[in-house]
Amino acid sequence: MSQPKIALAFMAHPDDAEILCAGTLIRLRELGWSVHIATACKGDLGSATEGPEQITRRRRAEAEAAAAIIGATYHCLEEPDGYVAYDKPAIAKAIELFRAVGPDIVFTHPVRDYMMDHEAVAMLARGASFVACAPNASKIPLRAGARVPHLYYCDPIEGVDALGNQVGFTTLIDITRVMDRKADMLACHASQREWLRSHHGMDEYIDAMKRHGSLRGAALGVKYAEAFCQHRGHGYPRNDLLKELL
Repeated sequence: MSQPKIALAFMAHPDDAEILCAGTLIRLRELGWSVHIATACKGDLGSATEGPEQITRRRRAEAEAAAAIIGATYHCLEEPDGYVAYDKPAIAKAIELFRAVGPDIVFTHPVRDYMMDHEAVAMLARGASFVACAPNASKIPLRAGARVPHLYYCDPIEGVDALGNQVGFTTLIDITRVMDRKADMLACHASQREWLRSHHGMDEYIDAMKRHGSLRGAALGVKYAEAFCQHRGHGYPRNDLLKELL
């Protein structure tokens, strides 16, 4: 019997996975993969009107509802928004997550992005993906067949880095057929429409997600696509598994 295939989207905040890689997660689920969506942060700063405990509960419920649409499992490392750091406690939490999940493919934020939480999570994903398969890294048993996973950095928002420069990509995945389900997942995060309207001046986050998907789709010759940049450093798989699968 073949080993289960496991994908992990390890992001900073609830709704990040839905914006950046949910279409690809849906397509992997269709191939029989198990999908896990994890956030480092609990979402406590994601409201202009609700207190931290109230918005944390609301955002967790939204994240769980979004994951349930595709039969995924949601995890949270319980870090406070805006305070994610590549330090010993956060690294330990990330390693425990990766050890428990045992992913074959990992999605995370780009190395350079507009928000430091995103960059810190990208570092945590890189560190944990490399270390978690070491037998002595955790007391959690190592999944049979587990190894350093394929690691993919998602597109930054609007496809630009922190200085406004356009970023490149190694991989484009057609998500045209599953865009409606991706939009349904993002719509679960109703609190963020309110937050983005208040903090960012945006009142159409689903439309913005679709516009960017259309931009990447044009590069592939389809209606909608998601873009990724594969980590191919020493010790990591270098074949483009996403392209092979999807």
